[in-house]
Amino acid sequence: MNYKSLRMAAISPLATAALSAAFLLATCPSPLTAQSPAKADAPPETHYVPAPAFDTSSIDPKADPCNDFYKYACGNFAANHPIPSDQTGVDQFYLLYNVNTQELNGILKKYTAADPSRTPNEQKIGDYYAACMNTDLIEQRGLAPIQPLLDAINKVSRPGLAYFAGELQRYGVNVFFGFGELQDFKDSTKQVAFIDQGGLGLPERDYYTRTGDKDKTLRDQYVAHITKVLTFAGETPQQAAVDAKNILAFETTLAEASMTNTERRDPEAIYHPQTMAAFEASIGNVPFAPFFEAIHSPHIDSLVNGNPAFFPKMIEAVHSADMQTLRAYLRFHVVDEAASNLPKRFDDERFDFYGRKLSGQPEQRPRWKRCSAAVDGSLGEALGQVYVSQYFAGDSKAKTLEMVHDIESAMNNDLDTLDWMSPQTKVRAKEKLHAVADKIGYPEHWRDYSKLNVAPDDAFGNSQRATAFENDRELAKIGQPVDKLEWGMTPPTVNAYYDPSMNNINFPAGILQPAFYDAKADVAVNYGHIGAVIGHELTHGFDDQGRKFDATGNLTDWWTADDAKKFESRAGCLVNEYGSFTAVGDVKVNGKLTLGENTADNGGLVLAYMAYVARAKQDGLDINKKIDGYTGPQRFYIAFAQNWCENARPEQVRQQVLTDGHSPDHFRANGAIVNQPGFGPAFGCKKASPMVPTDACRIW
Repeated sequence: MNYKSLRMAAISPLATAALSAAFLLATCPSPLTAQSPAKADAPPETHYVPAPAFDTSSIDPKADPCNDFYKYACGNFAANHPIPSDQTGVDQFYLLYNVNTQELNGILKKYTAADPSRTPNEQKIGDYYAACMNTDLIEQRGLAPIQPLLDAINKVSRPGLAYFAGELQRYGVNVFFGFGELQDFKDSTKQVAFIDQGGLGLPERDYYTRTGDKDKTLRDQYVAHITKVLTFAGETPQQAAVDAKNILAFETTLAEASMTNTERRDPEAIYHPQTMAAFEASIGNVPFAPFFEAIHSPHIDSLVNGNPAFFPKMIEAVHSADMQTLRAYLRFHVVDEAASNLPKRFDDERFDFYGRKLSGQPEQRPRWKRCSAAVDGSLGEALGQVYVSQYFAGDSKAKTLEMVHDIESAMNNDLDTLDWMSPQTKVRAKEKLHAVADKIGYPEHWRDYSKLNVAPDDAFGNSQRATAFENDRELAKIGQPVDKLEWGMTPPTVNAYYDPSMNNINFPAGILQPAFYDAKADVAVNYGHIGAVIGHELTHGFDDQGRKFDATGNLTDWWTADDAKKFESRAGCLVNEYGSFTAVGDVKVNGKLTLGENTADNGGLVLAYMAYVARAKQDGLDINKKIDGYTGPQRFYIAFAQNWCENARPEQVRQQVLTDGHSPDHFRANGAIVNQPGFGPAFGCKKASPMVPTDACRIW
């Protein structure tokens, strides 16, 4: 498990979810060697085409842009984009994700044939995809691939749990707690071991503790899901029902010992360096050496503890639970996480709970999409190298870098105008800004997969070996020099991120495609689309989390006390603004949980607009000239809002609001627009109109 995800602020939750979903889990390699012909890959049922950079069909000209700009820019989007039955929602990220997945699928099908001319990487990506698509063989093998693990679970003793948990975590079954590698928050030159809360099957702690009817129903459905999985795994229905209730009780104990997502937004709250002796003393001297051995960790004398209060309670819960419950807990998580590479009844049952009941998605995505995503998840830089050569050519990288430099220049100039920040802090802010590293498109050096074995007839084993390969690669970093050229997303990913410990901004080739970036589009549209994304990621370096890291990526306080208070006051304005939005039903946006993303949206848009105006002037463009009936500034703001055009199921919106640091898309558009000094003049909106309030918020 790579804990860099704790520190990477991404632009889109939907894209991040798609990235996470790409990792199809596996555990033990299958002992079977039987082969059968790969099932034919059904062609995509739809040919996906890129969305227009400036989508006039989504605009509702009857809506008043000064009253509700989202409705104006995106008013017809939902009608034009009904939600497919295999999705929880549709937005610009999903539209581009479909195009990219289709392109990846074309690459993968080309290399599925056992052609001796294939390069080693072409063989691996082709065989991985072919095995994943071979559902006939997966069905034929049944539970055999994980039977060795199930047998081991039946025999595991309480003293053997630590070693067994390490084995499972190495293969992606994250039971009891989490463990991984972390770039040290306070010494960014070091890579250290990181241990943290975990072990839950529901999305996060509050799903276990909230008392509303909706949450009680979800917990009942979770128990029913566990019962079915355990029954499929061989338990009697009666025993499975008892075990399922006990598993919920056990996980509830872990949840109650866990921090909330909002609490975890403070990097200081999850940074607790400890020696191994101190860590083990804090948990009653329970030895962790067997766990570290099993997960293939290098020898460690110290670690960073993400939640010291969690571990004594986790150990107590394990000691208090009977072995029947603990074995059932392990059995459930092993089988459920492996479901996508097990017979259809397992795959369908997992989707029924996590997709249909939890997220409101009526149908599962077609197998070809899921298998294409799985290859990207497991062999992302092997597949990405081919993708980049075909779909990221020309001057896309140079043009994007030009925009990045324009926006960084805009922030540099903007810092000079801030009346709330002292000269002393401005110097440090510029020092950090000038040290930001810009990474565009793809890595400078590609990952070596030569030691990863991929077979054309072993879907489960491929996934298991890929998960172990990545685990070993990440843990091997502990104690080693930091590789500042490494990427945390694959090249085809439709997303972007900022990493405060690296102090870099990262834009994979996958997002540098229409509609976000279109070489044929005018400057206003590109700066409104991808320019706002660039500004968003840059501003993350100065949001409520990012501002706590300095130019070298160290967690240190470089602010004067007075400036810090002024920042908190201005941030409080955003907390209150977004906290007033009702997302779905009676569920409001959590202004504290979403503060970082909201700060990035607001500041990023200001910077992108400043950069657009400067670029237009430098290139001799008349920003008042109309295209499609709109001036340059109008096209800029419409393009930005259309980044967030969305049609989403209420279950998905609810889950996002309760678990995710991103506000729902409607509020990402309007929530930023109301604070933009350039918006009112662009659309002739009067002061005190809904989109031009008299008390706008402004940090950056």
